[in-house]
Amino acid sequence: MKKKQFKKLSQFVFFYFGRSIHFVYSYSTAEFFKKIFKGFYSSWISSEFKTIGNQSTIAYPLELHGGKYISIGQNSYIGQRTTLSAWDKYESDFFNPEIRIGNNVIISDDGHITAINKIVIGNNVVLGKKVTITDNSHGKSDYESLSIPPILRLLHSKGPVIIEDGVWIGDKVTILPGVRIGENSIIGANALVTKDVPANCVVGGVPAKLIKIIK
Repeated sequence: MKKKQFKKLSQFVFFYFGRSIHFVYSYSTAEFFKKIFKGFYSSWISSEFKTIGNQSTIAYPLELHGGKYISIGQNSYIGQRTTLSAWDKYESDFFNPEIRIGNNVIISDDGHITAINKIVIGNNVVLGKKVTITDNSHGKSDYESLSIPPILRLLHSKGPVIIEDGVWIGDKVTILPGVRIGENSIIGANALVTKDVPANCVVGGVPAKLIKIIK
């Protein structure tokens, strides 16, 4: 059998095999069991957090460090492969971290939120996929730190990160330490936020700059 004929036959077999399986285990059935598993996983992992509100969902898998310093409000969603880290110790240093996530918050898949200081996410905030929020870095940005390998530099925070209510953050945004984002603002995809963002505006770019004031 020629390669082209074999490929055509294979496509035909897989197509009708898939169609036949669908009658036994449909997409809607798979989604139903997925929803059941999310509920089970959310209940199982909820005891790891300081507090977690009613109807909040944690998707599998979650990478969690320092859950006792993390609070999640009601009806919030944490997407797949998200990392939530609140570090109370690194090398010889000790910290008092806090991560507070409000009500009706959506953190989409592959998020990364890490704190040694404080990160607050207000109510009704939406984070796109692959968003990073950090209040710390490995060492300071000075000449003395350059003589130390990055992984060996002590963790340093320039200040907390505060995201006020109603903020919409696009995919692959990075928010650095010491930043406050005002309510109802929109952060464009791929932006690097290094400074405070006023309320009711649109910012974007690397570093993020004001694009529009919403009136």
